[in-house]
Amino acid sequence: MAAYLLWAIAGFVLIIAELVTGTFYLLVLGVAALLAALVTFLGGDVWVQVMIAAAASVFGVYLVNRWRASRPVDAQSTNDLNIGQSVVVESWTDEASGMARVKYRGTTWDAKVNAPAKLNDVLYIHSHENGVFKIGSKT
Repeated sequence: MAAYLLWAIAGFVLIIAELVTGTFYLLVLGVAALLAALVTFLGGDVWVQVMIAAAASVFGVYLVNRWRASRPVDAQSTNDLNIGQSVVVESWTDEASGMARVKYRGTTWDAKVNAPAKLNDVLYIHSHENGVFKIGSKT
């Protein structure tokens, strides 16, 4: 099999694998392998192929890191479907520290209440950590 086909197959496999991970790093490596395939097809030596693939990989990873650093993850942009859902305060486990048991989706959960509340009040989930909801008013 021709060397450019090996580079091209490796590039396409890496790009397809990127579709599963979504991190852009495998995309960079896949594009670098496709560039090496082009160099091979045009008659470049093995050392030129490897240097082009390495340089493209390093440059691409640098660009992806810069792009990710310029877009910090916002705490509000989460895929957690519980955020914003309503819960009902069932009982207090430690009212002084704001710990309560809340009813949510047919079962009882531990919650840290961040707003004044009474029994049977409806509050909303703001976040959760280690199985404990952090709840408060709607806003």
